[in-house]
Amino acid sequence: MSADFKIIDVWMQHPTMLFSNHRMFDSLRRWTGQAKLTAEIPLDFTIGLMDQAQVARGLICAWWSPAGPLITNEEVASYVKQYPNRLSGVASVDLYRPMEAIRELRRLVKGQGFKALRMVQWLWNLPPTDRRYYPLYAECIELGIPFCCQVGHTGPLCPSEPGRPIPYIDEVAIEFPELKIVGGHIGYPWTTEMIAVATKHENVYIDTSAYVAKRFPPELVNYMKKNGSKKVMFGTNYPMVTAAMCLKDLDSLQLTDEVRKLFLYENAQRVFGL
Repeated sequence: MSADFKIIDVWMQHPTMLFSNHRMFDSLRRWTGQAKLTAEIPLDFTIGLMDQAQVARGLICAWWSPAGPLITNEEVASYVKQYPNRLSGVASVDLYRPMEAIRELRRLVKGQGFKALRMVQWLWNLPPTDRRYYPLYAECIELGIPFCCQVGHTGPLCPSEPGRPIPYIDEVAIEFPELKIVGGHIGYPWTTEMIAVATKHENVYIDTSAYVAKRFPPELVNYMKKNGSKKVMFGTNYPMVTAAMCLKDLDSLQLTDEVRKLFLYENAQRVFGL
């Protein structure tokens, strides 16, 4: 890896068979032409794909659903332990057990160096204004970490309503102005709403995970070039798409060098404390 690798991927997960082969991802496999895994993929393979796209660090996340974890925090911690200079952990917890969730989050951040909490709200069919999230918001503020979530429709076969930026992200940001919120997947088809919320609130951000550069909506590109230059971060949602795929047409966006650096790594460094 050369010394000039600086790209940070703020949303990725290592593809285990339990996670990648889940039936809710049938629609994504249909869109992308990916087959179900027939064997576990070694972590070296994921790191190799990062190398190919010159990604210096990935924020690699756990997934927790009402039925239990799809990727455990322990698995994520083991990945980070193997590649501490390349990976940073993002926690996920059980919304239905608030005290256990808070203690787990505190343990992971203080003891394991995890950098954020991610709750994929369509897994729970609970919008971010639900009372179950609120103890976690307070703990994220105390720990100084971002709360990461999904915004926009859901590709998996789950309801899209919890991904609406307005009213949900807007109301959470009003009630918790100190909370850093990162909305992943750009908010489509409500991207304009997501931009409005990020503009309105000092601590609300957008990541571009699940979208390749040529599919960025024009309004998002315009925002990145102007008053949103410090609000948008690069992400992939690997293994759905690789970093190389996401970055292939980045030059076509005609970003200035300053905006490009902010988007690819400087915003993530600042927001996640990397």
